[in-house]
Amino acid sequence: MDFKDLKNKNERDLHELLSEKRNELREMKFKISGKQMKNLSEVKKNKKIVARILTLLNQKKEEQTNK
Repeated sequence: MDFKDLKNKNERDLHELLSEKRNELREMKFKISGKQMKNLSEVKKNKKIVARILTLLNQKKEEQTNK
């Protein structure tokens, strides 16, 4: 998911996507601990997406408080 794509989404969609990605991340961690998943780069990608979403949400929150 590209940062530009995330920027075009509203807050509600970002919150939904955030919860979805966090659930995926949790499932991946369980699979890794059970040695069912070997592709660790997917975990790294998901973590970056979660960080981008949180960054956008914080930026939008700051914009609203500054108005």
